Amino acid sequence: MRTSKISQETSKLLNARSLSPRRSTRTSLSRFAHNGPVKKEESAEPLDIEDVIPSRKRKRDATPRTPTKQSPHKTVVKVKTETEESITFSPAKERKVRKPARKVKNEETGDVEIHPPNDWAEVYAVVKEMRTSGAAQHAAVDTMGCERLAQETVTPKVKRYHTLTALMLSSQTKDTTNFQAMNRLYTELPAYKEGAPVGLNLENILAVDPKLLNELIWAVGFHNNKTKYIKATAEILRDQYNGDIPDTIEGLMSLPGVGPKMGYLCLSVAWGKHEGIGVDVHVHRITNLWGWHKTKGPEESRLALQAWLPRELWHEINWVLVGLGQTICLPVGRKCGDCELGLRGLCKAAERGKVTVGRRLKEERIKEEGGEVVKTEVVKSDEVTGEVVVNADAEEEVKGLDV
Repeated sequence: MRTSKISQETSKLLNARSLSPRRSTRTSLSRFAHNGPVKKEESAEPLDIEDVIPSRKRKRDATPRTPTKQSPHKTVVKVKTETEESITFSPAKERKVRKPARKVKNEETGDVEIHPPNDWAEVYAVVKEMRTSGAAQHAAVDTMGCERLAQETVTPKVKRYHTLTALMLSSQTKDTTNFQAMNRLYTELPAYKEGAPVGLNLENILAVDPKLLNELIWAVGFHNNKTKYIKATAEILRDQYNGDIPDTIEGLMSLPGVGPKMGYLCLSVAWGKHEGIGVDVHVHRITNLWGWHKTKGPEESRLALQAWLPRELWHEINWVLVGLGQTICLPVGRKCGDCELGLRGLCKAAERGKVTVGRRLKEERIKEEGGEVVKTEVVKSDEVTGEVVVNADAEEEVKGLDV
């Protein structure tokens, strides 16, 4: 019957729905339509439209962009201007390693040789140039040094005695003070007898009262001791050397108050014998500042220098370094900015701050050529980035540039 047929179809649909529950769509509902017969499905599990169309994931940008608000009449163009410079680097100078005087064993002979400091010749040449025509000229030793205080109008014998006396007074005394004391002896020392010349000679020193002699030389250092030394030396010269001074270093150093420095300087100046170097506090101090050696006193410095310095320089090195110590390389307040050794990087003890100022002043020195002042300027180029506004007024274009 018709009723039983419908009930059978309904039960079949209910059983199928209970086995595979799913969403109601148009395909499944069309089975209950009464406008046509219901066809049997080919598969037990029909496809849904959501299963047929693949799902697509929405992609989002990592950083949202904010739209630039532009004028409809202006176009903005980003312009980046770069200036390229070709820099030429000067070849790096080889760093000099300063080596002091040192003992080196000769592998062939087995003898120990004294090698001088590696840059001593260059240093000495620069200093000598400074003493003759540079910043260290016109030192006190040039006109008031002991070797220049002897009178030229006396006999060679008396002149040698002048040199010895000047050296004995110079210990721990400035050249200017020593010059004044020697002038007083030349003019105020009384003659030993009537009719004899007034001034400094052996006979007048032997006859003068020690108190008066002390008053004449009171300005020099340790004048009390020097008065005794001068009087005692005069008696030794009279009794042992026939009124003249010794012509050997041993004889000179046997005199009271005469040490190696005075002895070698006197032997060199008075007799022309260059058997040693006269090393005073200036020579000792400066050669240690240069790193030529490490010594504790002038006598050690003398032995160290004589071990390698050429003999032809033994006489003049005292004049060269004493003048440098009086003008530039002072014991207190060294003028490293005026010293060519410091400016050229040849002095290891130069004060860097003073050298830097000295170099700057030397570089900034104005050069006059044809009455015109020539200055050197350093131009620094930087990267320029700006915005150029197209189709705008000229004034707005200038404002947009970042210069």
